[in-house]
Amino acid sequence: MSPVIIEWAITDADLDGVMEVDKLSFSSPWTRPMYEAELGQTGVAFVAVLRTPTIPVAGYCSFRVVVDELHINNVAVRPECRRWGFGRQLIRFALKEGRQRHAAHAFLEVRRLNEAARRLYRGLGFSEVAVRRGYYALPTDDAIVMTGDVRFIESDTDT
Repeated sequence: MSPVIIEWAITDADLDGVMEVDKLSFSSPWTRPMYEAELGQTGVAFVAVLRTPTIPVAGYCSFRVVVDELHINNVAVRPECRRWGFGRQLIRFALKEGRQRHAAHAFLEVRRLNEAARRLYRGLGFSEVAVRRGYYALPTDDAIVMTGDVRFIESDTDT
């Protein structure tokens, strides 16, 4: 596997890359104004991008840290880069950043039908704790709410 870099999305090209990954990954992708509003929440909202030597934005993770909670909003990887461990690396990066910002608990929602993502999150130490019926549209699906203690969820201190 080629070396990868995870760093903050800071340029318009980064945002374009995030939006492209979103369109390839989600039936209801976020819009540019949604990401701009998120990035406008300095010190609370963050977008990290994963770069390979040949792909400027191979994946990304957007998350918020509010008081002692890390909320992972979106994690996505380009289809041709999936199953290389990039999603895991992005989540581990978010967990490390959350810990550094004094988060104790991590939360996320995932489509009930997305068993691959649910398996990934469980493998990182998240637990399924609730269901939000009909949360997603296009297609309609339930959200599984997952949580974990940031201190004990697997992370990579070298990320």
